[in-house]
Amino acid sequence: MSRDIAVLGAGMHPWGKWGRNFVEYGLAAARAALADAGVAWQDVQYVAGADTIRNGYPGFIAGATFAQALGWSGAQVSSSYAACASGAQAIGSARAQILAGLCDVALVVGADAAPKGFFKPVGGDRPDDPDWLRFRLLGATNPIYFALYARRRMAMHSATLDDFAAVKVKNARHGLGNPNARYRKEVTLEDVRASAVVADPLRLLDICATSDGGAALVLSSMDFARRHGVADPVRISALSTVTPTFPKTVLDLPDFATDSAMAADEPERPFRPALAHAAYEEAGIGPDELSLAEVYDLSTALELDWYEDIGLCGPGGAEELLRSGATALGGRVPVNPSGGLACFGEAVPAQAIAQVCELTWQLGGRAEGRQVDDARAGIAVNQGLFGHGSAVIAVR
Repeated sequence: MSRDIAVLGAGMHPWGKWGRNFVEYGLAAARAALADAGVAWQDVQYVAGADTIRNGYPGFIAGATFAQALGWSGAQVSSSYAACASGAQAIGSARAQILAGLCDVALVVGADAAPKGFFKPVGGDRPDDPDWLRFRLLGATNPIYFALYARRRMAMHSATLDDFAAVKVKNARHGLGNPNARYRKEVTLEDVRASAVVADPLRLLDICATSDGGAALVLSSMDFARRHGVADPVRISALSTVTPTFPKTVLDLPDFATDSAMAADEPERPFRPALAHAAYEEAGIGPDELSLAEVYDLSTALELDWYEDIGLCGPGGAEELLRSGATALGGRVPVNPSGGLACFGEAVPAQAIAQVCELTWQLGGRAEGRQVDDARAGIAVNQGLFGHGSAVIAVR
């Protein structure tokens, strides 16, 4: 039985620093997605929210918050928190409801109003919380572990600072044509070289910002899409949120140590490659069939790791793939045609949803100014803290 569901509509609130409540961003994105789908809010049976933190509130809120903002309608709701994969888990929740026959139409929404500068732990003393400890004991802000990954890449695969800078140059060029991107400006290698060192070897322009923004999708069963007059919709054909496999031999903060490598053989695939592999298996396609990819470029160096993790090349081949132009618009498989986090920044609950918005527009031939020619299949991947991550494959 097919597990495909239809993406009827996609909508976003532009990324930036707007200084308003996150609900406004989600509401704008939701209304845009509903208009894109040609679906009335009253026809939505299920609302899946990707969670954020409201300052001063001791918890995570999303699904019912957006349902209330749109106007109480009796729709069922859910809320998902999975760090940077929250949006993908919200998509997964809606997808499960649709495939189970429990609803025909679902709205998925994520939005955030991020702090200025680096992310920091929520207030209060929590000495049993590894995320709290990595800030308080190690002083390890997010750019610290971005830099550790970059150093690892330099040591293992001879990546250079100019390789990292070239990723920023490529993504900045892609983002020029994206009206939802926060940064829409050409960047040169010299610009990256001249930007301040934040966490050696990474410079300011190697690292994504923190942003406000929102994204939403209207999803439905294939039967509803046909009844709605959409005979050939963009389809989500796979969604993977697998966890790591013991032993996890590469350190991911906020973990302070890897699993014991002496107790068991290394798994066949590390965490990020496992996310992509599970999605390929479910979709019945391989990386050679991709038209594009949206990957989670928290740093320029991390984008290169993702090339290998999603199978675009073998280990150590990312730098040559980048240099060949294969991952730029017009190349064999453009990566981050949206501009990626390099042009958007992090609005955590919205990010995975925004990636699928981009796949939707690309596969529908509607990504004006950045369109990938004859796009037929795309993957969106990201990784969050605490063993969260996702891979979503969309096809046309």
